[in-house]
Amino acid sequence: MNTAAIYHRPDSEFAYLYQAGVMHLRLRTAHADIAKVSLLAGDPYLMDSEKWDQKPVAMHRGLSTDLYDFWTAEVTTTHNRLAYGFQITGVDGTQIFYGDQGCYPVAQAKKSYFKMPYLHEIDRFKAPEWVKQTVWYQIFPERFANGDPSNDPEGSLPWSAQSPKAQDFYGGDLQGVLDHLDDLVDLGINGLYFCPIFKAHSNHKYDTIDYLEIDPSFGDKALFRKLVAECHQRGIKVMLDAVFNHLGDQSPQWQDVLQKGAASQYADWFHIHEFPVSYQAGRNFEDATDLTYEVFATTPHMPKLNTANPEVQDYLLKVARYWIEEFDIDAWRLDVANEVDHHFWKKFRQVCDAAKPDFYILGEIWHSSQSWLNGDEFSAVMNYAYTDAILDYFVKKEIPLNKMVSELNNQLMLYRDQTNQVQFNVLDSHDTARLLTAAQGNRDLMRQVMAFTYLQPGVPCLYYGDEYGMTGGNDPDCRKCLVWDADQQDLELYQFVKALIAVRKQYQPILSEGQLKWSIKESAPDVLKMTRILGNKKLTAIFNTGQTTVSLTQTQPVILSQQITLQEQQVQMAPNGFILY
Repeated sequence: MNTAAIYHRPDSEFAYLYQAGVMHLRLRTAHADIAKVSLLAGDPYLMDSEKWDQKPVAMHRGLSTDLYDFWTAEVTTTHNRLAYGFQITGVDGTQIFYGDQGCYPVAQAKKSYFKMPYLHEIDRFKAPEWVKQTVWYQIFPERFANGDPSNDPEGSLPWSAQSPKAQDFYGGDLQGVLDHLDDLVDLGINGLYFCPIFKAHSNHKYDTIDYLEIDPSFGDKALFRKLVAECHQRGIKVMLDAVFNHLGDQSPQWQDVLQKGAASQYADWFHIHEFPVSYQAGRNFEDATDLTYEVFATTPHMPKLNTANPEVQDYLLKVARYWIEEFDIDAWRLDVANEVDHHFWKKFRQVCDAAKPDFYILGEIWHSSQSWLNGDEFSAVMNYAYTDAILDYFVKKEIPLNKMVSELNNQLMLYRDQTNQVQFNVLDSHDTARLLTAAQGNRDLMRQVMAFTYLQPGVPCLYYGDEYGMTGGNDPDCRKCLVWDADQQDLELYQFVKALIAVRKQYQPILSEGQLKWSIKESAPDVLKMTRILGNKKLTAIFNTGQTTVSLTQTQPVILSQQITLQEQQVQMAPNGFILY
């Protein structure tokens, strides 16, 4: 038995309140090393009377990675106290007890149990229930639709699907979004994620000048208030992008620093190493060297805010509260969230919760994120680490099938179940090449990978225009103007996306909360079967990721499919094919 691989940690993703009075417990062991795990659990004050330490309960072998197996159990407690340990039987027949002080042979066991001393409901990780039912749609406001040409920035170009340059303007605005809300309703969208809309110098608006003003090229506060109300009337939630890691260099605070140096009242609002602030320009607008102050990446035009400064905290928390209380937004997406201190994010969470109890907070983090997802900071993160594994297998062909499954399972085991249910799954965005371009124009592959992703735990997000088959490489090419001419839209793809969203919403409880099971047969290594199970309900999908047609037996009604022919109970599935039943 590989005892070094056995791991558990109380009060973490391995032991947490899932619902009031319901604990979820996990245990990690080496892959294929353990035959059985039994849980001994109960109230520590009632062990003598209830003798729960003599009543083992079998744990379920759940998800596995290439290194580990994870065992799970659900425990209902009426006294809000829990002590527990694990009886582990190896495939070689060895038996041990594993508790708070390590591993012992069962016969010599020192019964030192793990403890959850008191299960406080206030400490339970709570995610807004509405998020699980949401299919998001990301809008880059400058390129979605131009509803009001009168507010176009000077020098705006004609609306076009041409590849934009980094500094181009085309006149997209909030009126354009308002004009097309019913199109989004038709598609099935019920959540809008806006890239920044606040006053800023650039077309992307990640260089904020004033967090308390709508950028004039997008509209005004009255228009935004109307847009939010119209969204809510249609059952659509609204999420704004908050750039609290840095300000734009055209902001009054940074301009004051440039003028007054160390004497500026805002000198400590930023991370400045030397006055006067300076840098050496790089080869393009975004890069610089020899900076005397901290910035986002190497961009001299985005000086980093000192969020440990109480004045900065007060200002940003005022911003967070203002847009919730005054305009009734439903969520914040936090840009460069991993580069802001945890101390600030904890205060931010408290302010948002006080303003709106069911508020959703989404952090932009591209890597494993346990530190931010303990219930006192974010609700979820942009789940790039999860969807990267999907893209690496389906689209880039860089990893084998079993490695993708291993990576997906590993990510799921990093977080509590209620966290996984609201993680934000993106296949492309304003920061990446569009999915169809990454798939080298293969629409069957695009549809296959979308179907696979929409069946995963978490909530899907569609990047504007993907439903019409828009293409584009990395930034800025992925930020083209949305094509509204029906003759230039892929309407067949649109209908597929619409059908996929309908499936996601119809089977949402299973897809949000159901167990996930995988099946890969040695005889068909390019065929992946996945099943989602919730109670006595089940959804199964099969994907042919290989280069040859495969034959399957099918007896259940088909919900959604691609590249298949069905004759009686036999299915012929072509490459890039899938079937959901």
